[in-house]
Order: sequence, then structure tokens, then C-alpha cells
Amino acid sequence: MSRGGANREAGLDVDGGEGAPRGWWENGWAVALVLLLMALPLAWPAVPPLTDLPGHMGRYKIAADLASSPSLQSWFSFHWALIPNLGVDLIVVPLARVAGIEAATKAVALLIPPLTVAGFLWTAREAHGRLSPTYLFAAPLAFGFPFLYGFLNFTLAAALAFLAAGLWARLGRTGRVGVRAALFVPIAFLLWIAHAFGWGMLGLLAFAFEWDRQQRLRPDVLRSAMRAALHCLPLAAPLVLMLAWRSSVDAPPGDWFNVPWKLGALMGIFRDRWLVVDLACTIVALMLLFLGARSPRLGYARPLALAAILFALVFVLIPGRLMGGAHTDDRLAPYMIAVGLLALAPAADAPPRFVRTLAFAGLAFLVLRMGAATASAALYARTYERELQALDHLPRGARMVAFVGMGCGNGWAQGRLEHLPSLAIVRREAFANDQWTVAGSHLVQVRPPWDAYVDPSQMVGERPCKVITPDTEIAKLKPELFDYVWLIDPAPFDARLMRGWTPVWRQGASGLYRLPAAPPPASAAPPAR
Repeated sequence: MSRGGANREAGLDVDGGEGAPRGWWENGWAVALVLLLMALPLAWPAVPPLTDLPGHMGRYKIAADLASSPSLQSWFSFHWALIPNLGVDLIVVPLARVAGIEAATKAVALLIPPLTVAGFLWTAREAHGRLSPTYLFAAPLAFGFPFLYGFLNFTLAAALAFLAAGLWARLGRTGRVGVRAALFVPIAFLLWIAHAFGWGMLGLLAFAFEWDRQQRLRPDVLRSAMRAALHCLPLAAPLVLMLAWRSSVDAPPGDWFNVPWKLGALMGIFRDRWLVVDLACTIVALMLLFLGARSPRLGYARPLALAAILFALVFVLIPGRLMGGAHTDDRLAPYMIAVGLLALAPAADAPPRFVRTLAFAGLAFLVLRMGAATASAALYARTYERELQALDHLPRGARMVAFVGMGCGNGWAQGRLEHLPSLAIVRREAFANDQWTVAGSHLVQVRPPWDAYVDPSQMVGERPCKVITPDTEIAKLKPELFDYVWLIDPAPFDARLMRGWTPVWRQGASGLYRLPAAPPPASAAPPAR
């Protein structure tokens, strides 16, 4: 509750209530400008430079064109199944028949941050009764680490979860709980299909809003929590699918309570390219949360404050690897901070000058953050364009293996090249060795004998920090399986291993090489005379 008084007790009437003068940040033009800024970083790059995105694009290509491509059929199989990780796949694959894989993927990726911020605004509006200027600090977190890493299904589901939470809160506020219960059964199923974590995030947000509503109806913490849980039962419908699906996933959870990792995730919510800029933005966001707990000029909306606490508990308790995926804990960190910032608002008796200063500080923060994200995306896009020139020299249907250099240490700026090889699938219908193939979690499977070449076989580095090195991988290449090798900024290795390779394209340490033809099998050799 606000330290400035009991202005949060009414639940929805904050910042002076609905009748108080509107700030400029609440005007339609300001909201439209914020949403536009969220799309700006990806407007120019032809391929959004998000780490995992090229790998996902390879999967979309296989799903869309496998039936008509003999080359892809030689190496891959794809079978649609009901798994909780299909959000973008179900949009891009049909859309690609009209626009192509690259254009369809870019359109969806470009829309995810604005959709996320729209969800932020709706949930904040329902919690406060109006828009607090603190949303300007929260908005850039839609362009945080999980999105930059290319977790498209997850980030799309997160955006939909916030939008659905806004609808949930509105229907509860207007007393249409019966309609809400019926409507949110299919919504819960759709969110689960998009990504299970989005479904879980909706559950946390919905419970927090419903608990607050029950508290205002009949103040009793425990009974309100029990009633809120009962009202949230329609959201539990996908549990049946969840239990059935989990039985097919052979990937136990791991990396529990890794405190250094979680602290690093907290400090890396804006992790992009420039350490000083990204950490400074993180410190500003955390300091604002600290001031919200201490300053009499700031208060919070109870439902979002509870939601932030629930997000924090999940962040602490969840393992780093779960359901066949990694980064299951740190991907929650930006949304946890965003919910905390959205919960904040100036107290009802805060001086107008303080409110205006907070709003302009938020605008400056937003412009700085998105300007840095736009510049960073442009620089990463140049690297993509440079490396992708190799594909202009790769024949269609080539059997290609790629090795991407991974530096030692944990430098702040990441290369984002780990899954670039999959663009050979998209553009040349070639084989690439960086597809994810965890049974039950991924719909693409690689046929033998190429099934030994899947993610992370493409990622090589130097000892002692990397077990997989260019030397070890090149030395064990089977010439009967591959025609080409694509080296993408690899670590130094023994050049003698390339004896017999023909350079097709080179730039710096990167290059595309044609391998010598494999000798015929012994059974096919002509008889000796």
C-alpha cells in the first residue's frame, strides 16, 4: 500500500483516481509512440539478430517444405504433435506460404515487443485505474534478455499472458466472473500450446488480481487466497495435457538453486552489447523499485505487487533446466522486474513536479534503452550479413556441416552466431547441424547417420574452456556424410586438418570449403587384376 496514505485501499483508484488530470504519458499519442519504439530495433535487419532465431527459422522451413523437398527429406523428419511450445510455429508456417519464411518470421518477431508492452499497459491500467508513468521504465524490459536470446515462443506467450491478464482483471472488476470462467478455459489451452511458461505466468497474474478482488470484497487473507484459487480453476484445464506431455519428455530438471547464475540473470535483464549502458539501466530499474518501497511519494497497486512477489518466488525456486529446455529461471527475471515497476505509481499526495519529473525520467530511460537496442541490432545485423555471404556460394541441397566459434569466458556481448547455420536450411535447403532434437520437446528429428550432428555440435571453442574444439570435430568428420564445411569465426586450429579442402568463399577467419569426394566403399571398388 502507498506510504502516502491509503490511496491503494480501493484497489483500482490510484494516482488520484479516475477524475484526476491525465498526464501526457496517458495520452494516445504517447502510448502509440512507446509501442512504435518497441518495434524500431528490428525494423531494419533482414534477419532479426536474435541468438536462437535462425535455428527456429530452420525448423519452420522443415515444417513448411519437407513434403516437397527431397533434400530435406533425406536428413530430417517432422511430425506435428501437441506440445507446449508451438506459439510462433503455428503462425509462421502457414504465413510462410504467402510471405516466405524470412518475412513471416521477421513480422512476428517485430510484433512481439509491442504486444508485450500492450499487455503491460492493460494489466497496469486495471491495477491502477489509470496509467502510471512508471510503465515507461518497464516497457524496455519487453526487449530484454529472453527476447534477445530468441526465445520467440516463450516471449510471444508472455505477451499474450499479460494481455490475457488484463482481460481477466477487467472481467473480474466488472463482476462478469461467470463469463470469465467460460472464456478462460480455451484461453488457457491456447496459452499452454504457445508456451507452457506463458500459461504459468498468466496463472500467477490472474491469482494476484483475483486475490486482491476477494480481499476488497471480504478482507481475510487466508480465505481470500482460497477463494482466489477456486476462481482460477478454469486456468488449470491444461494440466491434463501437461501431465500427458511430461511423461514423454526424457529430460530431467537440473541446475537447482544456482545462486551465482540467478544473481547474474538479475543483473543481466538488459544484457545486450555495452556493459556500462546495460548495467546502468539495470541499476536504474532496481533503484526505482527500492525507492518505491521507501519513498512516501511512491506507492504500489496491490495485485501487481503480489504478482511481483509470486514471480520472484518462482524465479528463486525453479531450476535452470526444465522440460527439455535451458534458461528456465533467468528468462523470468525481466518480467519479474517489469511487474514490480508496473506496480509502482506516484502517491495521491505526491507533488505534481515530482510526478512530471518521474515521467520525463521514464521517457529519457525508454529512449536511451531503445536507442541502444536499435544501434546494437544494426551492428549485429552487419555481422549476419557478412557471414551469410557464404550461402551465396553453397549449392542447393548441399550436405553441409558448420562450426561456429565460441569464445572463452563469459563476455558481456554475445556473438549471436550459434544458430546461423540453420539459415542454410532456409535459403539453400541444405543440411545444417544445429537443430534441437530433444524427444517430446522438439518436433524436428534428424535421420541417421546425420543424427550425431545436432545442437550443440556446431559450437566449438578453445581448451580448456570448451570441450568441443575445431580440431576434435574436424578430425572426426566423416567425408561420406558431407560435401561442405562452413567455418563461422572459429577458434584457431591445426590448418593441416583442412588438407584437400577447396576454398569456395573466405572472409577473415570464416570460410566455406568444399570437401574432397569420399572414396567409394570397398564393395564398389573394381576387382584387382
